[in-house]
Amino acid sequence: MSSKKVLIITYYWPPAGGPGVQRWLKFVKYLPEFDIEPIVYCPENPNYPIIDNSLLDTVSKKIKVLKQPIKEPYRLARLFSKKSTNKISSGVIPKAKKQSIIERLLLYIRGNFFIPDARKNWVKPSIEFLDKYISENKIDCVVTTGPPHSLHLIGLGLKERLDLKWLADFRDPWTNIGYHKALKLTQKAKAKHQKLEKEVLNKADKLIVTSNNTKNEFLLKTTTPISVITNGYDHHNIPKQTKYINFTLSHIGSLLSERNPIILWKVLSELVTENLSFAKSLQLNLIGVVSDDVIQSIKAHKLEPFLNVVGYVEHEKAIAYQMKSRVLLLIEIDSEETKAIIPGKLFEYMISETPILALGPVGSDVETILKSTNTGVYYNYQNEIALKKQILVFYEDFKNSTLEVNAIGLQSYSRKALTKSLSIILRNI
Repeated sequence: MSSKKVLIITYYWPPAGGPGVQRWLKFVKYLPEFDIEPIVYCPENPNYPIIDNSLLDTVSKKIKVLKQPIKEPYRLARLFSKKSTNKISSGVIPKAKKQSIIERLLLYIRGNFFIPDARKNWVKPSIEFLDKYISENKIDCVVTTGPPHSLHLIGLGLKERLDLKWLADFRDPWTNIGYHKALKLTQKAKAKHQKLEKEVLNKADKLIVTSNNTKNEFLLKTTTPISVITNGYDHHNIPKQTKYINFTLSHIGSLLSERNPIILWKVLSELVTENLSFAKSLQLNLIGVVSDDVIQSIKAHKLEPFLNVVGYVEHEKAIAYQMKSRVLLLIEIDSEETKAIIPGKLFEYMISETPILALGPVGSDVETILKSTNTGVYYNYQNEIALKKQILVFYEDFKNSTLEVNAIGLQSYSRKALTKSLSIILRNI
C-alpha cells in the first residue's frame, strides 16, 4: 500500500505550548504507522502566548515542516498596552465591568476588524504559496485545524482553486464558542462569521469535531459528513510520582475570568471553617495561566493560605503535577456553549491514577466520558450540597489511604487508537 500524502495546515506547532498544539502533534507522530505521510504547514514567526521548547524534541526529524511568515496585529497592539495584549492573545479576557478602556478597544478591534480572527492576514499568502506546493508535490488531501478558524479559510481557498480533498478539523466550535460574546461583535461582524462558517462547513469534503455536542450543532447547519474524534492521551516516560502528603486539589491549565468556580471556593471555605482537620490538610494548586478575577475570588473566600499558584509549566512537568495530586479539578464555564468543550487535559487526567472532580454545564460531553471510564465525578453549578459531600468523601478516603481510581475503557482514547480512526477517514475521503 502506497503512502498517502496529507498536508496539515495548523497555527499551533512546537515550540507552541498549551492544549492547542497537542492534537495534531500526536496525530502527526502516529500517522506514518498507518501509511499516511503528513506534511505540516505552520507560521514561521507566530505570536504564541505560551512557549514550551521541550515539545521540539518530540517532533520526528523525518516529518517535513513548511513555514511561511505571518503578520499578526498583536505586535502592533503591544505598543498601546503590552499587558492587555498578552492577556487577550492568551485567552484571558477580563469581565466586562473590569475591562480598561484599552482592553475594551482592543477587544472591539479584534472582534470587528479581524474576522474570523487575528490570523486572517495569513490566509491569502498561504493560499498562494500552497497552491504551487500542492501542484508540484502531488498532495492527496489537505487538513485544516482550528481555531484559529482563519486556517479553514486557507482550505476553502485551496479547494476553490484545486481539485483536492479537504478535511476541516474543529477542535472547538466557531460561532457558538463562548468567547464570541466578549468580542463586542456588531451585527455585521456576526453575520460575516456565520457566512464564513457556513461556507467552510458546506464546502469541505469531511468534517471532524471533538465532541458529540459540536457534531449535533453542525448537523443543523450542513449535510457534509461529520465524524467525532476526541482528543486523547499519549504514553509518556514520566516515572510514577509520590503523592503529596497534603490533601491537594490541583487544576492544570488556564483558569480564565469566566471560568471562575465561585461555588467551589464557597464550598472549600465552608469546609475549612467547619473542619479543623480538613483545614490543616488542604492545599490548592493552580498550574497554568490564572486570571486576576480568580485569584481575587479565592482571597475573598479566605482560601489564600492554602493557595499555591505555580503558573505555566512545560508539558512533562504538568503531567508530574497530575500524578502527585490527590484530586484533579476540571472546570468549565456554566453555559450552553461550553457543553461541547472537552478540554484536552481531561484525557491526560484520566491516565494519571488520580480522581477527577469536574464542574460544568448540564449535558456536557465531559460528564459522559467520566462516567463511562469511571475516572471521576461531575457536578453542575446547582449541585452545591452534593459537591460539598463529594469533597468530604474524597477527604475521608484520603485520610484512610483509599483514595484511588479504577478506570475502565481508556484504550479507545489513546492517541494511537484515535490516529487509526483518523487514518481510515483520510484514506477514504
